[in-house]
Amino acid sequence: MKKRDVEVVVISDVHLGTYGCHAKELLRYLKSIQPKKIILNGDIIDIWQFKKRYWPKSHMKIIKYLMGYITKGIPVHYITGNHDEMLRKFVGFKLGGLEIVNKMMLDVDGKKAWCFHGDVFDVTMQHSKWLAKLGAIGYDTLILFNRFINYIMELMGKGPISMSKKIKNSVKSAVKFINNFEHTAAEIAIDKKYDYVVCGHIHQPIMREIKTDNGTVMYLNSGDWIENLTALEYNDGKWSLYHYYEDQTISHKNDDKHPTEEELVPETSELFSSLLQEFEINK
Repeated sequence: MKKRDVEVVVISDVHLGTYGCHAKELLRYLKSIQPKKIILNGDIIDIWQFKKRYWPKSHMKIIKYLMGYITKGIPVHYITGNHDEMLRKFVGFKLGGLEIVNKMMLDVDGKKAWCFHGDVFDVTMQHSKWLAKLGAIGYDTLILFNRFINYIMELMGKGPISMSKKIKNSVKSAVKFINNFEHTAAEIAIDKKYDYVVCGHIHQPIMREIKTDNGTVMYLNSGDWIENLTALEYNDGKWSLYHYYEDQTISHKNDDKHPTEEELVPETSELFSSLLQEFEINK
């Protein structure tokens, strides 16, 4: 299969290490493109929940594939999020094409895109991190249950449903939080004279122009690889929102089946040792 050329790819909220992560689907997507630059906009590895030591081969394959980009000299900018906030200790670290940052300004054809994860706008994150972590565990459990339900739905010949989406769309406070998040990001971007503001964090893929009394900005959110399976792509002078299930060039067979892959990495030290070995091999 011929790979699509893409100038910039933005991926966020993959949550490797959780049951809800669609690592196999993400790998299919990555194998279908030839990017010139990769921006990992936070929550790629879910370090918050890593203690349960769930790490299937499919999750390791994502790390190895991304490392392949690095060894080939393709720039990979890792923007830290809240679930991988431990990496903020290493902000400024560079290794080949890899760079770890908290935020970045991306120049695309003379226009400025301000890229950051977005948890800085989350009041729960700022004042009640324990509550946010508790919510993350509940969310992961809901997603796992949802995948089981969709497995049953598939056996019955029916399409998949998203329980978390229904909950978010029906709870007024959740809708208000999303709207406030988008407008806060837009207002700051306008004040800083950016043309685009690129976020993740809230798992809501969207591209829309936001106007305020002070100006206009294009708000972009790359979504996630838990529910929406989306990414942002920049090519030929314009942004687009990639939807995995709308991609006719990729086989989606068995994507929604209940996960059975349970090969675990017994110790965190062994995981990072394996990553270092892989990096040496790919040099």
